[in-house]
Amino acid sequence: MRRVLLPHHIAADPVPAGATLHDCAGRSMGTTWSVRLAASPGKAVPEDLEELLQQQLDQVVAEMSHWEVDSNLGRFNRAAPGSWHVLPRAFFDVLTYAVDVARLSGEAYDPAAGHIVNRWGFGPDISATRFTDAAFIAPSPEEIRTLRDQRVAFRLQLDPDRRRAFQPGRMQLDLSSVAKGYSVDRLAYFLSHHGVKHFLVEVGGELRGAGMRPDGQPWWVELEPLPDSGLPDMVLALHGLAVATSGDYRKFFMQDGRRYAHTIDPRTAMPVCNALASVTVVHPQCMAADAWSTALTVLGPEQGLALAERQGLAARFVLRSGDGPACTELISSAMRAMLDDDE
Repeated sequence: MRRVLLPHHIAADPVPAGATLHDCAGRSMGTTWSVRLAASPGKAVPEDLEELLQQQLDQVVAEMSHWEVDSNLGRFNRAAPGSWHVLPRAFFDVLTYAVDVARLSGEAYDPAAGHIVNRWGFGPDISATRFTDAAFIAPSPEEIRTLRDQRVAFRLQLDPDRRRAFQPGRMQLDLSSVAKGYSVDRLAYFLSHHGVKHFLVEVGGELRGAGMRPDGQPWWVELEPLPDSGLPDMVLALHGLAVATSGDYRKFFMQDGRRYAHTIDPRTAMPVCNALASVTVVHPQCMAADAWSTALTVLGPEQGLALAERQGLAARFVLRSGDGPACTELISSAMRAMLDDDE
């Protein structure tokens, strides 16, 4: 059985008759990106469109990448203790949104927890051993307590009037769970600003769609499946919507028989350890879907679903049933309302 998720609102602009598909693609943020659009007949697609889209992504990296030492974020992370820093508009807006998600999630999400991510071997700190290295050793209970204590000292202070952030000293911002979603939105905004109404944008598996395909069908995407999970397929019509998935099955390590996922619970300074295999969030903004899928993953199935209901989020929680591949799922009311009952 294939289940279908449909948007509540359909845009009035039909795809132009005779429209054709046009594709652009490249690399950014350590992954790939792609754009597929319905090109109107008689309206040539700019030859430099791919380059222009790449420039948009390069700007996101230049401002918000914690892997680039010369990015605005990288310079903030190395800044002197007790200093205020004026941030680029987009950087400040994304950081402000991340802080809002942190507040609403009871700090299950924290953009200032980069020092914890680094110690667990998932960050860019070249002085730290990577989780993929044979010599990597998980932090001791004493180190974990220290990481938690440091996080208390790293409360992020923002000055919206002057668009500034305060560096108390050694605070490490990490926007990896929101900046990629923002980059999807940025490409969507760029296309819309240039009169493109029908497109599908993808960066590292996170997507946002608008309008229709040339054949009049919506941009159908399959919610990220887990092999042999036993769950029926679920497809989504990305019409004015974005989708992001957070899961522990792509980046993790095993040590002493225990599985450590790359998603960190900043409250405990530990990788998440719950039954969740993945959380998918559907939202009009990919930045929101990106951040919330991470926060809900940290909270776990019960608390995460409760928060999704309070926030009106369309969310799907996939839970492992045991040691095998079989899974069960929980679906929020907002996502259930999108299900096509005829399928």
